[in-house]
Amino acid sequence: MARYTGPKSKIARKFGEAIFGDDKSFEKKNYPPGQHGNNRRRGKKSEYAVQLMEKQKAKYTYGILEKQFRNIFANAKRKEGVTGEILLQLCECRLDNVVYRMGIAPSRRGARQLVSHRHITVNGELVNIPSYTLKAGDVVGVREKSKSLQVIQDSLDSQSNVYEWITWNSEKKEGTFVSVPERIQIPENIKEQLIVELYSK
Repeated sequence: MARYTGPKSKIARKFGEAIFGDDKSFEKKNYPPGQHGNNRRRGKKSEYAVQLMEKQKAKYTYGILEKQFRNIFANAKRKEGVTGEILLQLCECRLDNVVYRMGIAPSRRGARQLVSHRHITVNGELVNIPSYTLKAGDVVGVREKSKSLQVIQDSLDSQSNVYEWITWNSEKKEGTFVSVPERIQIPENIKEQLIVELYSK
């Protein structure tokens, strides 16, 4: 399966929340998609369906495909600590996610494109792998030739979120991934325990 590139509002409506950020279309139609819209009768979801929905929400939120997500889960399971929390922390440590969190790109999809097109550096070196895992202390910046890109400037100008685990230097257009965020610091509305239960079956 290729990465999803269709309408984001449709996916947001499926999960009942704007997982891709502000979405006027979702606000107008905040009910599930489909031919019958709001009138469609939906019975109580099974335990498996609820768990699967949560996993899909996490995958769409971070823009990760099934095989990658399963590998991240396997990695999380090998580490000491709460598997669900570590799973989300590993997702947050991805380069495309940090580029988005720093405000260099307006969305994770846009961040992935900037990384793939070689506009982003890590510790002064060009890195074009969106799934690259950052470590505490790594410095993420915009390549010198790309600092004048309008799309990056527009995104930085509209950035208002501040995250405790990230610092940003607007003059140099670079930021530091200070530390791996704690679960309480991650704003995503994901019930990670349901994902752990699904993969543990």
